[in-house]
Order: sequence, then structure tokens, then C-alpha cells
Amino acid sequence: MSFHEVRFPASLSFGSVGGPERRTDIVTLANGHEERNTPWAHSRRRYDAGLGMRSLDDVETLISFFEARRGQMYGFRWKDWSDFKSGRASGEIGFGDQLIARGDGQTKVFALTKTYRSGVFTYARPIAKPVAGTVRIGVEQDELQEGVDYAVDTVTGSITFVRPPGEDMDVTAGFEFDVPVRFDTSSIQTSVASFQAGDAPNVPVVEVRV
Repeated sequence: MSFHEVRFPASLSFGSVGGPERRTDIVTLANGHEERNTPWAHSRRRYDAGLGMRSLDDVETLISFFEARRGQMYGFRWKDWSDFKSGRASGEIGFGDQLIARGDGQTKVFALTKTYRSGVFTYARPIAKPVAGTVRIGVEQDELQEGVDYAVDTVTGSITFVRPPGEDMDVTAGFEFDVPVRFDTSSIQTSVASFQAGDAPNVPVVEVRV
């Protein structure tokens, strides 16, 4: 796959702007009512990496990263500073942060997810790029040990158990994660003079499906 398992420098993504977008098709009927539908099961995130630039050294780092990815050719990891943990951004990661599945006594492989709640409504977001060393897994309030009870695939976001969790047992997880993205531009335009005057380059990145 055209993806490099490398993270965009977190020091440069800090201060960038962006977030999720949804595509909704809206048809207004003759009586004024609307019909709304979406072809997307999941949201897609966009960011502007240029706003994190603070110095000419930062611009040089950006250009090197852009060239190494061959522009839009290869995807990469992105740290979304506003949403990169299974729990609250201000809290510590806990193995009970997210309920990701219930065991059936047979299934050994489970996918990481993060659930967003507002009132009685929820949205389960697939997490494909967990950060190595941050994943904690529990079954029925008991924390398990990575490398002994389960293995983490940081490329796909899947958890493989040595022994399948028992029937109706809650499988929970806590983790940090990155967003898989690519550059959404074929060129990086910078000006030394304008940058020193306070202008940041426009460097859009967009989430990719993996």
C-alpha cells in the first residue's frame, strides 16, 4: 500500500487547524421539507499543516518530509492534537476507556474503535493507526499484558488474543492514535521574505482510508 509508517513531526502539527468533515446530500422538496442522505459511513478529516510552521528550520523540515513522501504519493501518520486519545485529552490512558467488543468464546481478533457520544446518539470510529507502546487492553475489568495475552498490529489497528475472550465478556481498550493522511497539494510554495514577515505556507492534508 502507498503508505509510510512515519509520523509528520508533531512539533509542526501542533498549532495547525482542522477536524472532521461529513458529506451530506440534501434535497429540498416542493413542500419545503428536506431529504438528507450521506454516502459516507465515516467522517473524513482535513488539516492545514502550514499553520504549525514557526521558523525557517520548520519550513526546511516540511519540505524534506514532503519530498520523502513524493508529494501526494505516499500517506503518513498525523497527530491530531485535539483528538488523539481513547479518553479525555487531559486524562491518562486507561484500559477501560473504550468498549471495543464483546467476546463470543471463539473470536481472537478485534479492531480498535473510539466511540463518540452525544446524548443517546453514538458514532464508532475505526482506529487504524494506534501508537506503539500506548495500547492497553482489558477483559471484564482485568488488564491484560501485551506480548503475553495479546498482540497489537499498529499498521491495521487490530488486536489478536492468545486465547479468545469468553462469551459476553467485555473487551476494552485504551490507546493513543494517529490519523492516516496524505498531502492534499502537489506543491509547497514558500517565500523567505513573506515567511519572516509572519506568513505561513498553505499545506493542506487530508485523511485517507486504509
